Amino acid sequence: MDIRPSTAVDPLLAEALAEKDKEDHLLFIQRVSETKTRQRNRLRREGRVFAHRVTNETYRYVSGPRFHPSGNKIITSKWYTGKVTISAPEGWEYNLPDLSIDQKPGTITSGSGRRVLGRTLPRGMTIDDYASQQIGPEQFIWAGDDVIIFAKNVVDEYTTSEKDVHKGVFAIFSYNITSGKQETLVDAFPGGASRPELSRDGRSLAFVRHVRDQEALVIQDLQSGSLRYIWYGLTFDWSSGSTLGGSYPSFAFTPNDDAVIIWAQGQIYRVPLTTNEFEEKIALGEPNPIRFTAHIETRIAETRKKQLDLLGLETKDTQRVHALKELALDDVGSKAVFQAAGVSIVQTFGETEATRVPVLAPDAPYYSPSFVPGVNNLVVHARWSDVNFTTFELADLDSGLAYELSGVPLGRYFTPVISAGPGYARRIAFVKSAGDSLTGDILATARPGLYVGEINLSSQSPPGPAVQDIPIRGLRFIPSDVVASDLALTIRFINSSNLLVQESSRVFSVFLDAESELVSTIFTGKMTNEIAHASRLFADAGTVDHVAFIEYQHVYLASGTALKYKEELWAKPGNSTTGLMRLSVDGGHSLAWSRDGRRLSWLLGPIIYSLDISKVHLCIDASRNDRDTFARLKSDASDARHGRNSTTSVIVAIHNATILTMETGDEAEDLIEHGVLLVQDGVISAVGRAEHVQIPAGAVTIDALGGFVMPGFIDVHAHWGGYTTRYPAKSWEMQTFLAYGVTTMHNPSSNTVDTFVERSRLESGQFIGPRILTTGTVVFAGTWTGLYEEIVDEAQALSALNRIKAEGGPFTLSYKNYQLPARASRQRLLTAAKELDMLCFPEGGANYDWNLAYIIDGMTTLEHTFPFASIYEDVSKLFVRSGTSYTPVYLVNYAGPWGEEYVWTNHDVPNDPKLRRFMRHDILEKLTESVARPRSSYVMFNASVYAAKMVNDGLKIHIGAHGEQPMGHNYHAEMFFTKSGGLTNYEVLQAATSNAASTLGILQSVGTLSAGKLADFLVYIPGVDILRGPIEDTTRLGYIVRGGRIWAADTMSEIWPVAGRKQTMPSFNPGS
Repeated sequence: MDIRPSTAVDPLLAEALAEKDKEDHLLFIQRVSETKTRQRNRLRREGRVFAHRVTNETYRYVSGPRFHPSGNKIITSKWYTGKVTISAPEGWEYNLPDLSIDQKPGTITSGSGRRVLGRTLPRGMTIDDYASQQIGPEQFIWAGDDVIIFAKNVVDEYTTSEKDVHKGVFAIFSYNITSGKQETLVDAFPGGASRPELSRDGRSLAFVRHVRDQEALVIQDLQSGSLRYIWYGLTFDWSSGSTLGGSYPSFAFTPNDDAVIIWAQGQIYRVPLTTNEFEEKIALGEPNPIRFTAHIETRIAETRKKQLDLLGLETKDTQRVHALKELALDDVGSKAVFQAAGVSIVQTFGETEATRVPVLAPDAPYYSPSFVPGVNNLVVHARWSDVNFTTFELADLDSGLAYELSGVPLGRYFTPVISAGPGYARRIAFVKSAGDSLTGDILATARPGLYVGEINLSSQSPPGPAVQDIPIRGLRFIPSDVVASDLALTIRFINSSNLLVQESSRVFSVFLDAESELVSTIFTGKMTNEIAHASRLFADAGTVDHVAFIEYQHVYLASGTALKYKEELWAKPGNSTTGLMRLSVDGGHSLAWSRDGRRLSWLLGPIIYSLDISKVHLCIDASRNDRDTFARLKSDASDARHGRNSTTSVIVAIHNATILTMETGDEAEDLIEHGVLLVQDGVISAVGRAEHVQIPAGAVTIDALGGFVMPGFIDVHAHWGGYTTRYPAKSWEMQTFLAYGVTTMHNPSSNTVDTFVERSRLESGQFIGPRILTTGTVVFAGTWTGLYEEIVDEAQALSALNRIKAEGGPFTLSYKNYQLPARASRQRLLTAAKELDMLCFPEGGANYDWNLAYIIDGMTTLEHTFPFASIYEDVSKLFVRSGTSYTPVYLVNYAGPWGEEYVWTNHDVPNDPKLRRFMRHDILEKLTESVARPRSSYVMFNASVYAAKMVNDGLKIHIGAHGEQPMGHNYHAEMFFTKSGGLTNYEVLQAATSNAASTLGILQSVGTLSAGKLADFLVYIPGVDILRGPIEDTTRLGYIVRGGRIWAADTMSEIWPVAGRKQTMPSFNPGS
């Protein structure tokens, strides 16, 4: 039977089809806006010309509509995204429009519809928690005029977690809308019950249930309660995770109830039914597929690609630091001081050159700088030591001398500030924090909070080398509710007795001389990241001066004349703070006021933006007319640069090696027996067989003893948390990754500023680790404070990506769309990315429809597996032909238990000697116990099979370990999962090296062992066969080489150029 519309019967359709190629070219290639005629033709071709809008959801996702028996309305699952992007459903009812009447625009208002069944808050939760709840009723069907049947996760209460599908996750309920009565129809145990469907006669309820390693179609007779297991041939469901796409595709009974029509194993089946002597429906014979042919055309966008010249950038003598932080101004706003990757820098506005703050330890990292009020040639800042933690220094910019501030116990301290005063006797205040992820929780963790002491500046005047230190006397703890873990926290003196504390969402004053705690809140922020107050309080009048804050990445200014004391600051249109102005064009961070309150500055990349508040009135009229355009001044910040970690021009030769170059994609071609590899100035100068490559006289030689040499691993989807640590400590995370052979990492979800700061610190030699690439802060759909962005137009898309580019400079590579619900928003970002030459790494996995749209729209990769145990030829061919690459990340696999659980069960993580050598022991010991599951429960092995099939068809796949614990080791576990689907070792190693480099656009610099590329490679111990042996043997490394620098893999002791050099790490483990 041919059900295609006939062009002979419909001449308008024939005309629309005839115009298709020309109109598609205008719309998609030339990007010419549609005329009404062209739009009508497109809708006619798509079969939607007579379609009427039913819902008008501008942000919420609606799925699974089902008709009411009357035919006048539908019920759907409406999905709510809260703080994170895992959505929770509710049941919503929508009236259907009259199809006989042309629908006018605006007929269906935004947010129309009626909630029929909402979510249930667990005990102890409040209405404020409702928006972030991830559990709710879903999969609705009607069972009469006022009764609905639905499924719900009954294992979790508030957020989703990994579950046991054998015990069951979903149960099925009925709910009477009129009476409010709810009853359980099918319990979750055993195997769960999801995707309910009612027979036409209303007597039988069909659903899907997990049985051992199978998925069954089950029918319950609602009169007798009898269960009949009809067919075990269904595809594994997705009932163990978030179910935005539904735990199983919907299905239906035939009109006379003699069969069920259901999807299974990539086909649509007819499952025949009959009745027994009790009139209960039972199976009748074998299900049969319903054969049909469909012609589908899909226009695929060009995949987003770029090239990044790492070789050129990393072989320069210096690299400019673009990401700056911790900005502070002097009294009148004529000078700024800030941190540039562990270096304190002073910039005088109007001057082109910046200067380093004088220090006592030039090789140590510094942070938290500020000017001394009234004596602006003095800067106080903090020096970091991984052994001694924080030491404060006072620097004299005029004399070039620095002095240590003594008398402070061992601890982690930040934001030191000194009070104003007419004389030398001053107060110093600072904040102590407890342990953190990099420095551990072993030493100096007691009494975090606010401290104040006395200091005499005359100790350093007249300046001279004789003075070694300036003592802090009378140091005492000030009781307050300061949140020392708040990364936006800064303090400043209002006067010698009052301290202004500025947190991410609150500003308050602390009276230092009160006998008991005396704290006074000045403002709070509704959705703020930072708040900075000009700090001139008028206590008698209860009024305040100007306040600036950052919300949704932008800088806002509120006038003191319009502010109320203790007002909640908010920039939401229609609810915003009175008199609010947006100052930033693309955004900013690190707000700073001059002490006189007349100048406000902030950072974005290497630029300090500065505004004279006295001139704000000139912008007021313009801001009222155009709330997106504001005057701005800017000063180019320091040309702060860090030197290349040079390895001199000595040649290093790796000889007697079995070299796997990964150059050609052919294993035999890439294998070099008895090979030699030469390195000079951090770059591979030659590679080949011993008879073809001569080792120069005087070269440093390393005998590989026949061991394999291959390119360094590239982790395309790596996460870690050390960049959020306030202190510039050495990173055990980075050292661990490197010790397991990862020489390049791409983090597709981090903090833009802090991660690029960490990259600069790493490249300047403050610690060792893999090369860092990142998307920066994600473009996020959840309501997480400071992250949410809808991307309503192309200007906002450009602004979002410009922020990343400002901080990353030439190392800007990519951005991440983190499950933005509107496809138009995602496409706007892609348009901006093309203009700014950036790659797109979307957060995939949870929503199948979005995954397909990512591929069709030309995003660079798909990150995470599909949310199903299987995909079929339609999707696999689309994926392979699209040009989009794939990072499955089996360690956090969607649709089932995560791969990390398999690692914890099958590897003695807490007692692994190498892991204990490099990692925090508390993290390892937390992984001592795990859950025993049969292999069939790990859906990732199924996902690995379909991934391998696509690789064989030409799909480019990568390794991404997600930063799951144990770090480093799990990169190799991810390679194990990748191979388990049927790939060869060579194909897995290709995913880990050349494939990754190609997708990241850095193949011209790394990813293969080729002359002229950066010297990133691994040397295996003799006897390890990385091509024929177990893939797990990839952990058996002898040497790690990154940029020509060589370490012993088991100890990370340097082999060359400085033999025996080894990092001193913070004491993050007991006894260390």
